[in-house]
Amino acid sequence: MAQSNLLAAAILALALTAPPALAQSPSAQAVHDSLLTLDTHLDTPANFGRPGWDIMDRHKVADHSQVDYPRMVEGGLKGGFFAIYTPQGPRTVEGDRAARDAAIIRGVEIREMIAKHGDKFELALKADDAPVIAAKGKRVVFMSIENSYPLEGDLSLMSTFQRLGVRLIGPVHFKDNDLGDSATDAPEWHGLSPLGKRFVAEANRLGLVLDASHASDDVLDQMMALSKTPVILSHSGCKAVFDNPRNIDDARLRALAASGGVIQVNSLSAYLIPTPKNPERAAAMAALMKKASAGGPAADQQSALEAEFAAIEAKYPEPKATFDDFMKHLLHALSVAGVDHVGIGADMDGGGGVTGMEDITGYPKITAALLAAGYSRADLVKIWGGNVLRVLKQAEAYKASLAAPGGPAHSGGGTP
Repeated sequence: MAQSNLLAAAILALALTAPPALAQSPSAQAVHDSLLTLDTHLDTPANFGRPGWDIMDRHKVADHSQVDYPRMVEGGLKGGFFAIYTPQGPRTVEGDRAARDAAIIRGVEIREMIAKHGDKFELALKADDAPVIAAKGKRVVFMSIENSYPLEGDLSLMSTFQRLGVRLIGPVHFKDNDLGDSATDAPEWHGLSPLGKRFVAEANRLGLVLDASHASDDVLDQMMALSKTPVILSHSGCKAVFDNPRNIDDARLRALAASGGVIQVNSLSAYLIPTPKNPERAAAMAALMKKASAGGPAADQQSALEAEFAAIEAKYPEPKATFDDFMKHLLHALSVAGVDHVGIGADMDGGGGVTGMEDITGYPKITAALLAAGYSRADLVKIWGGNVLRVLKQAEAYKASLAAPGGPAHSGGGTP
């Protein structure tokens, strides 16, 4: 999720007028439609609490929405990981409790959406559920946690969220917390904290895939060393294309691939191309984010915050990356890590989207571009979902092995 979207994950840093869609060849469209397409980072649950907002309605990018059922159908997106995102707040007992409650509410909202539209959506609890759900003509809903601030006060809550449906979990967001260091904050722990190392072990025990997007390089290194199963970056980019703290360098990209992990490439402009420093915009955004902190805005504040955000965007515009910029990161990741270790996590509804792919209706362009670059349908099966499902299966297998006679001993977790 983008820094400019820290308004309880409800304000989107895109208000673009989409240009005419590029024509797709019938063969590329047919390939795309035949794939099990999964995006590993959808911030769409941020909209579930918006008064009158329904995922079954077709919304507009200008209305701060990039994902809904009609556009999933049009864009051929079969599903993905719907994020429980919590902005980082005070690292106090009171702050931890407020974060816990907000995360539980968001998780329940995801489950309620599925229950309300059970003919169109279905919860996936294991990797093998995804193709079965897609074969029914339904959209696949995995659940994830972005920023485990809600769990830092009590790691036993990881089990609670696992039972709720969470299968992918990341320790931090834009700020350091009690679990470890963020890529966009000053080093505090120089990697994972002691509690963060227990967090890794507990995620392994529960069969949760670890997500290092937003984590510092040290955290990524330590997670790869400690985790019994591969780590993924659910929405990241490549430093070799654009040097940003949120992106991964080639050496770590190779190490991630060697460990079995996967990078899911995002489409957030600030991580794809250089953005000139704009102190006035930064100050205005910081003030706005402060208003939205401490658990996020109430429903009756939402319109006012969105209007203020739009005013900042208009007064201090930033350059927007293009679809070609996104493809540069994707193709670089493929060239370095290999086709078995790359996927798509575009960060839609969380600040993602580029000129030429403003929302998920542009996803067929990714397939067409990859085919034009020489990748096969078998490659696309892996990129569009096969790789992340393989990692999830490995996490499931490790969890099952712990219950088997002679299985590995569990080494962490529980209440700190």
